[in-house]
Amino acid sequence: MAELRPSGAPGPAAPPAPGPSAPPAFASLFPPGLHAIYGECRRLYPDQPNPLQVTAIVKYWLGGPDPLDYVSMYRNVGSPSANIPEHWHYISFGLSDLYGDSRVHEFTGTDGPSGFGFELTFRLKRETGESAPPTWPAELMQGLARYVFQSENTFCSGDHVSWHSPLDNSESRIQHMLLTEDPQMQPVQTPFGVVTFLQIVGVCTEELHAAQQWNGQGILELLRTVPVAGGPWLITDMRRGETIFEIDPHLQERVDKGIETDGSNLSGVSAKCAWDDLSRPPEDDEDSRSICIGTQPRRLSGKDTEQIRETLRRGLEINSKPVLPPINPQRQNGFTHDRAPSRKDSLESDSSTAIIPHELIRTRQLESVHLKFNQESGALIPLCLRGRLLHGRHFTYKSITGDMAITFVSTGVEGAFATEEHPYAAHGPWLQSQAAPWGPGELPAPQAPDYTGFSHSCITTARLLLRRAPRSCSVTVVYLQCPVDKIC
Repeated sequence: MAELRPSGAPGPAAPPAPGPSAPPAFASLFPPGLHAIYGECRRLYPDQPNPLQVTAIVKYWLGGPDPLDYVSMYRNVGSPSANIPEHWHYISFGLSDLYGDSRVHEFTGTDGPSGFGFELTFRLKRETGESAPPTWPAELMQGLARYVFQSENTFCSGDHVSWHSPLDNSESRIQHMLLTEDPQMQPVQTPFGVVTFLQIVGVCTEELHAAQQWNGQGILELLRTVPVAGGPWLITDMRRGETIFEIDPHLQERVDKGIETDGSNLSGVSAKCAWDDLSRPPEDDEDSRSICIGTQPRRLSGKDTEQIRETLRRGLEINSKPVLPPINPQRQNGFTHDRAPSRKDSLESDSSTAIIPHELIRTRQLESVHLKFNQESGALIPLCLRGRLLHGRHFTYKSITGDMAITFVSTGVEGAFATEEHPYAAHGPWLQSQAAPWGPGELPAPQAPDYTGFSHSCITTARLLLRRAPRSCSVTVVYLQCPVDKIC
């Protein structure tokens, strides 16, 4: 639960927001991380020292449900001559380390990221006659923050978020999000590390699909060229009724050419997915998904967890090499030495006894597998084939309901444990499948994601992707709507 009040109003956990020139005695009482971010806000809005603010009544570190302590809301006059309309500017406080006393984030030093290393912003076009900012964007930002805190998966510029609902709960076509650097907010050096600012950009379903098939940065650049769809500062207009492809049909040609030339830089998604080893009976004690230690099921080891995450991080780089990063012996419990252990890792068990040491997990070659996907992740199978594997890359599905992962790799990806000789291989609950080269005319015609009647196309593509006889691979697409979000 949250309340709306001016940021200068007294409250149980938030003193008035001081400017950069606040008296030293007062500044020493103000949380240093919060003070540093307020300083950047005051640089942009010197005439708005006390903006309206949505604040969590019960702070996250006191057991409340909202990870963001505050969301400040500023009025930005824009620049009509540059096609930048007047809008509301929302800025979060809480994904970075505001306090430095480990109540939320572990302090890792001043040179690295503060907390998760970023805060969220959002720019919403101001409607004519609107005197106060709508508060629904604050709850939207809280929702994204909950995902980050619960999954430990951070965002970066170019990421997309499948939301499947109008962002303001209206009838709007703006139902998904891309993320980019805020055009005005500069990175801030706080006493607890560096904070950058990622701006949420509302997009239509067709624009989300284009970002998935190609890359988020490319679609963001196209949005910047269309004033009514965002313009230079990528301002979200919830009343926009047309996609950029309907406004300018030539933009679709640029996307198609980009897909053909660059492929997709979407390296993985989190969704409902699972796999079964059909080459041995389910009651077999050697099955990697049924081995237990005591009463706890086997989990992904910390090093496998970090390798999957690093795989996805590298996949976000447009010009990255098609390499699965090696398991680094210096990494402990799934974390690199430049980042302190987190409060909870979504890929690991809460109990350390459930984690089998990486060295003791045997890589097994499988003869046949059964893959199961939810509706949206199944629709991304053609993207996996055309946008990733045909360009010598890899693609990972990470289960959001368990410690299971499926990675498809092409023959050019180094560091994979699936090979041409043994195309199906499992390392604990992590399955890898290597696809063989394709000859001319073997690929089905490309199709845009379609959630009605796409089952046959996706399953056919999946079997072609796996490049094995039908008896060695069974694919099931379950028609249950479940959001698919980028994991990196």
